[in-house]
Amino acid sequence: MNFMASKPPVPAPVAPRAQPTEDDGGSVVLERRTQKTKPPQMYQVVMLNDDYTPMEFVVVVIQEFFNKDRETATQIMLKIHLDGKGICGVYSRDVAATKVEQVQEAARQAGHPLQCVSEPVE
Repeated sequence: MNFMASKPPVPAPVAPRAQPTEDDGGSVVLERRTQKTKPPQMYQVVMLNDDYTPMEFVVVVIQEFFNKDRETATQIMLKIHLDGKGICGVYSRDVAATKVEQVQEAARQAGHPLQCVSEPVE
């Protein structure tokens, strides 16, 4: 007894293989050109000055999140203090956004109004 409601599948017809034709000399051959990709847009993380965040806290934040030694972190902090803002590092967009979030979260937890932004490098 055969209880199958449909017929077994029929294999698809195979097309005969075409033989390559002789080149008549009128063919056009394109050269392959390597594509040049642009490097990703880089973003600088900028810390902004305020009148309430202690300078020592800014130095510690720069050391912790931007991997700077104490002397470099102090120089960046003084630039922030004197110029109103200072560049802490240059990163890809996602890394820069993460650094900004880390700095702002650390400042919020410490009760300081320290602000940090990322902006494209020109």
